[in-house]
Amino acid sequence: MSSHYRNFKTVVYIPAWVSLGITTDGLKAGYDFIEKYIGLDKVYLETHRGDIDIAEDKLMMIKGFLEDKGVEVSGGITTIIERPGGKDDGKRRIFNTLCYTDPVTREALKQISIDAAKHFDEVILDDFYFTNCTCESCIKAKGDRDWVTFRRELMREVSKELIADPARSVNPKVKMVIKYPNWRESFHFTGYLPGDQEDIFDATYIGTETRSPTYADQHLPEYLSYSLVRFMDNAWPGKCGGGWFDTYQCWSIDRYLEQAYLTAFAGAKELMHFQWGDLIDNPFVCAMGLQLGRIDDMLEGTGRPVGIPVYIPHASGGENHLEMRLGMIGIPVEPTPFFPANAPKLLLTETALGDSDIIDKLVKYTEKGGDAVITTGFLREANDKLWKAGLTEARLTGKKFNVTRYHITGDEAGYIEHREPVLFPEIIHGNNESWSLLNGGDGDLHTSLFLRSTYGRGRIYVLSVPDNDADLYRLPKAVTDVFKRAFISPDNDTYISGRNISMFTYSDGSMIMYKYVKPDINPSHVTVHTSKKVDGLKDVVTGEVFKAREVRFREDFEPVTEYLVDITLAPGIIKKYVWVN
Repeated sequence: MSSHYRNFKTVVYIPAWVSLGITTDGLKAGYDFIEKYIGLDKVYLETHRGDIDIAEDKLMMIKGFLEDKGVEVSGGITTIIERPGGKDDGKRRIFNTLCYTDPVTREALKQISIDAAKHFDEVILDDFYFTNCTCESCIKAKGDRDWVTFRRELMREVSKELIADPARSVNPKVKMVIKYPNWRESFHFTGYLPGDQEDIFDATYIGTETRSPTYADQHLPEYLSYSLVRFMDNAWPGKCGGGWFDTYQCWSIDRYLEQAYLTAFAGAKELMHFQWGDLIDNPFVCAMGLQLGRIDDMLEGTGRPVGIPVYIPHASGGENHLEMRLGMIGIPVEPTPFFPANAPKLLLTETALGDSDIIDKLVKYTEKGGDAVITTGFLREANDKLWKAGLTEARLTGKKFNVTRYHITGDEAGYIEHREPVLFPEIIHGNNESWSLLNGGDGDLHTSLFLRSTYGRGRIYVLSVPDNDADLYRLPKAVTDVFKRAFISPDNDTYISGRNISMFTYSDGSMIMYKYVKPDINPSHVTVHTSKKVDGLKDVVTGEVFKAREVRFREDFEPVTEYLVDITLAPGIIKKYVWVN
């Protein structure tokens, strides 16, 4: 698969503006640096961006040099030119994206695709391949349709008639790849259509750049670098080529490296480092070179990633990134655009309501024995439908609770007092029609934070989400353990008690654990729980075995037995474990 690593290829993108100014000596120096530190398996060489079209002799010089070094070379296109020559047409658009109703632009785009396919057997579209144009021509073409519908139909036609078909007309074996951005929840607003474009493009890539979560415009939790690869791998099985990350707004080496860790842990076949010019003489790259071999060793023999199914239909939004934040407190999630009807457990956020048939699917799912966790966002938007279907009598009042104390109702000592306030929505429910497993309150009032009811042979849980999703990181470990236990199943028999950590689980039973380098930069004691009988937990790298202890307790009047192991996780240090008997 790679001349350097067993589980992924290392890939670098060369934008047109870099190629334009590169010399033979500069190309050699850049190659020597990148090869020394991260190893170079593949390059995507851009033929067009903005008003730059790379001349054939320059393309062939770069391509020939790299191929002589044993590097695979593919093409790339970035669609941010309005008219040939960069002529300003006076249209106002963000990022100077294309107007796909403009005849001159359409003809130019077709030629750009043809030119790339003449030189490469694989061509990737950078993630500026979207439309936000609202010019007079687009308004007229839209007619009575809304923008989402219009752009959906327009970009399907553009993808086939102006990109894929012209490329294949000159190179029948060309593989056309579309890179989707890191803003999945907004794809449908700008004409990105993973659900409609699989029969047009041969493969997909996904943006895994998370940069600085505190300041990034798209509000991106670190876990996105993992979860978006899993989403695309489930959306286009076997066709997700890789994940794409960069150095921008990464103000520490750890923040840059974490993007690569999670992209690789998700099973990405290619780790795309954007871009050539930013990598040269960059200490980030030196550190990356140290870690890639370790990541490769961690992934050896792990099998496919597994986790709690999270249903995220195409062209949907709501409680955006919430499942990623749950991944940041140790819950392994497996986002999918297809309803996981056969999974023993699943999570439904407000995003699942993008499926107009979701309530009917939920009724059938729980009736036959599935357990579903729905969030308060889902409850708020679907309350009347849930009530009518008989799935839950719980309702949101519209009031808020500034929670300063918690009560784990099935635990005789489950009282946690005097915490910093966290704002939660108030849930009311029928006592003994449903049962609260976790309460939160202030003064002598409280509300349910995790509620359980039954339907058919299954169960419905309602998970209360703080007004600020990031407050999930502030909740006491014992509090988050309550809803983590609800996800225990034959497919997922382990959970970890801790915060600002992720656990990545695999089909061979192994677990990779990582504590993020965030403000609390000290090592943490965490507890790993499993419902199966084990003797201990083994560190795969060191061989050290941590002995398990048996714990019995009652939850919701039912006896529970768990086996626990205490370990220490330090920020920025990757660990891999397996259970031993």
